[in-house]
Amino acid sequence: MRIYKVGGAVRDRLLGKPVTDIDWVVVGATTEEMLAKGFRPVGADFPVFLHPKSGEEYALARTERKSGRGYGGFTFHASPEVTLEEDLIRRDLTINAMAEDDQQNLTDPYHGQRDLEARLLRHVSPAFAEDPLRVLRVARFAARYATLGFTVAPETLALMHQLSESGELEALTPERSWKEISRALMEDQPQVFVEVLRACGALKVLMPEVDALFGVPQPPAHHPEIDTGAHTLSVLQQAALHKQPLTVRWACLLHDLGKGLTPEDEWPRHIAHEFKGLKLIKAVNERFKVPKDCQELALLVAEYHTHGHRALELKPSTLLELLQSFDIYRRPQRFEEFIAACEMDARGRKGLEERSYPQADYLRGAATAARSVAVQPLLEKGFKGPELGEEIKRERLKALKAYKEATSV
Repeated sequence: MRIYKVGGAVRDRLLGKPVTDIDWVVVGATTEEMLAKGFRPVGADFPVFLHPKSGEEYALARTERKSGRGYGGFTFHASPEVTLEEDLIRRDLTINAMAEDDQQNLTDPYHGQRDLEARLLRHVSPAFAEDPLRVLRVARFAARYATLGFTVAPETLALMHQLSESGELEALTPERSWKEISRALMEDQPQVFVEVLRACGALKVLMPEVDALFGVPQPPAHHPEIDTGAHTLSVLQQAALHKQPLTVRWACLLHDLGKGLTPEDEWPRHIAHEFKGLKLIKAVNERFKVPKDCQELALLVAEYHTHGHRALELKPSTLLELLQSFDIYRRPQRFEEFIAACEMDARGRKGLEERSYPQADYLRGAATAARSVAVQPLLEKGFKGPELGEEIKRERLKALKAYKEATSV
């Protein structure tokens, strides 16, 4: 039995990055031997065990063979005869196909260290094209390591293009796709994820609504970058730069989908794009079974982001409707995330990345004014039921009028 540290832990150590998760491969062992040493089995499809003390995952060396469509369409074979090199060749990228023993002696049969130094994301073998999930994974690694200068090798991009055209991407489950998408959006350069998917043709398969934004012009007075797709990538980049949570990043990606529906003879204006985009966002949310908090914020940001930009001009009654739409009294965090998404949208424009966004503090102040209306005195005056609701609304409107007057002096 020989045990090796493999994959990401080896890659990140060589890159000088912090190592968080460690994966281990066991060569020359049987399931019975692992159980005898106290390891606990957890793998449903192939033998994976948890270490009796550390709880880390140890997998028996295995080979795989394509047996069906999609990410799960593989038959695995694990036995003591499977070599380390045979196990490593089934991995996606050369930089993930290295192993080291307990003395940090490197096993690198597919030149992963060389590709690390060349800053290349390169597939290990032609078998790469058998697993559609790898298209998303490579794009995610490109987003993670873009700041270090990594790019996708041309021959790997060609295989990703082949996968995109094969129909295999449609075989991915919503859950697996969302897991990769959500992780990619939380990387340092999430816009690179979208760029790589677009470069290999996967974006028009997985998210045609986003792909349709490229080549659609916007008014240059508001959007010096002009192209709606380029703007979306810049907004996403700003969201990452400002350490926004996943909910905000997802909303940033989808906020302008309605512009992809504008007839060409109406370009560069996009009348009512806020509402036109809602059905597209619902379709994307459904396609990937997106978590509810991400779904809700994406829809609200799309519908109301232009209200956010015009906050200082809004009538008190319109401002109150906006606040009510976000349920700021029970869901204050959601309104904060809306403000953040609006600010990222304002900054995601060529040459305007450092612009101030006074609307943010104005909206926060408006929310505070509306929340300051106390319900108890109204109850004591005898208001109840629908009448109470109307009186609360009147008092909140009064508070917002006073707030607007005070801030416009």
